[in-house]
Amino acid sequence: MTAGRTLFEKVWEDHLVVAGGDEPDLLYVDLHLVHEVTSPQAFEALRVAGRSVRRPDLTLATADHGTPTINRLLGITDPQSRRQVGALLTNCGTAGITVFGPDDPRNGIVHVIGPEQGATQPGMTIVCGDSHTSTHGAFGALAFGIGTSEVEHVLATQTIRQRRPRSMSITIEGDLPTGVTAKDLVLGIIAQIGVGGGAGHVIEYRGSAIGGLSMDERMTVCNMSIEAGARAGLIAPDHKTFSYLEGRTHAPSGADWERAIEYWTSLPTDDTAEFDTEVVVDASGLSPFVSWGTNPAQTVPVTAEVPSPDQSDDPLIRDAIQRALDYMDLQPGTLITDISIDRVFIGSCTNARLGDLRAAASVIEGKKVHDNVSAMVVPGSALVKLEAEAEGLDKIFIAAGFEWREPGCSMCLGMNDDVLGPGERCASTSNRNYEGRQGRGGRTHLVSPQMAAAAAVAGHFVDVREWE
Repeated sequence: MTAGRTLFEKVWEDHLVVAGGDEPDLLYVDLHLVHEVTSPQAFEALRVAGRSVRRPDLTLATADHGTPTINRLLGITDPQSRRQVGALLTNCGTAGITVFGPDDPRNGIVHVIGPEQGATQPGMTIVCGDSHTSTHGAFGALAFGIGTSEVEHVLATQTIRQRRPRSMSITIEGDLPTGVTAKDLVLGIIAQIGVGGGAGHVIEYRGSAIGGLSMDERMTVCNMSIEAGARAGLIAPDHKTFSYLEGRTHAPSGADWERAIEYWTSLPTDDTAEFDTEVVVDASGLSPFVSWGTNPAQTVPVTAEVPSPDQSDDPLIRDAIQRALDYMDLQPGTLITDISIDRVFIGSCTNARLGDLRAAASVIEGKKVHDNVSAMVVPGSALVKLEAEAEGLDKIFIAAGFEWREPGCSMCLGMNDDVLGPGERCASTSNRNYEGRQGRGGRTHLVSPQMAAAAAVAGHFVDVREWE
């Protein structure tokens, strides 16, 4: 029997311009997402070379990393962020690229606005100068981050050179237990395979647990594929994908919609396809997770203890554990539920969509943030913020004592004034917890929106499954 093709193989081969042989392949790019951090140098290089943007119609830009989440009417006070955003608006205006500036009602985090505008579609190749571009793989798109020189190349040619990755399937068997979220699922996967477990691969997430996730939840899973070292993450498109996209601004309509559906339904992996690597995860063994260390694999169930270096025979692992414990100021054997927090951040391209805000609001409704905790919610886009306010979610958060902010990347990477102070401990719904990620000396614990909300009220981590 002839082996079929995986979803990854179908998308890659459909976009192959030139096979590179021993060199990287040349791929056509369907959508280039741009933000203010990695694009100024690329646009400047184009100017120096006397080149123009080849397909401004296939390029979409937004300001997100440096946009302030409070007092936005006062403008951007941080000089570097102000220069970067100003350059983005100028460069896109000159090139004829659609850009969602800080005052645009469509503004938001790049990996939130692409899907909500319907620009992200199954079977596409999507690139952005941002590592979490893997988010868009939730729609069956091959999406990955690129460097500044590659941003320039795509702007100029609408193509990119890439070595063909290997394929990996991660099958989650069974259904997620009650109280276990998509964030817990992906943290559990990374804890199992490690931060290098997906290196050199494109991961396709499969199984009934994945099929049961909403599109918001699928984006959370694909978003963190990069934290397992993968080049990208994919989930096959299905009726949920089509329902999410139908009627959105950039989605096909009429006869084009019918043709698109026909193509999209051909994309899922064939039954006879083979993967280079296969991993199976038992959904029944998953629980709410909390990271204790300085990478997303240093994560344990909320019911567990902080590990000891002595648990490993590998001297490199022992050293890594000890260094993480020293930075996080934690002692081996400490119950995760005994760890007190100072800050809570609900936001980022991982967990700042409407579904995430609804989930967090359901946990804190009628309760109050602990006296020793400062908590804030940063919606992923202006449209998410408006939708949440239409449902009254802002009132729930504000009544509980949360700050309700304007959209942006915010504390995910410690921009503007949204930073942790030295030694501050944060329950964060973001994607990275390395040293200083949210502020120099800050200590980040990765959790789901529900777990973050419960910790805000309790003042320490709690098992949200037992939360009342």
